Formats: sequence, structure tokens, C-alpha cells
Amino acid sequence: MGKNDFFYNLEEMEILENIENAKSILKKEDREKYAKFAKYTKSLRKKKPVTIRFSITDLAAVKAKAKELGISYQNLIQALVHNFATGKIKIDL
Repeated sequence: MGKNDFFYNLEEMEILENIENAKSILKKEDREKYAKFAKYTKSLRKKKPVTIRFSITDLAAVKAKAKELGISYQNLIQALVHNFATGKIKIDL
């Protein structure tokens, strides 16, 4: 018996065949549960346009920082808001 010889039981063979044939190895109820999670997760990635007013000097500074980073100022603002919302950064007021 060589190093790469494997012996599979019936369940393992079925899983391997399903993977090779691109068939789902999940039970129907699990597929439905994961589909709900996927739909919910996808909805969290949706974006909503908003209008916000900045002082001219603050906006100019944000645009300059974004240019230094090589990203758009909208993406920089979005990243700052996301990091604040997820607790990655704190703001002292």
C-alpha cells in the first residue's frame, strides 16, 4: 500500500462523490437555514445614500488625506464611519 492510498467508508465515499460532482453535501433543512443566513448577510452589505454637511475646511482635509491614501474621499469617510460603528476606533468629544 502506497502513501497516497486511502480507504473510505460508505459515507465518506458519498461525500467525496458529491463534492466531485458539485452536489451539495448539506441536508435540505441545513441548506434552507444557510440560505436564510446568506440572504440576511447580503442585506447587511446594502448601502444607503445619505446627505451630510461638512465644513469646507474639514472636507478639504478629508479629501487631502484620501488622496494621500490613494482612495476616494467617500471611501475614506465610509471606512471611518464603519470603524467607529464597529468599535474599532473611539472619538473623544
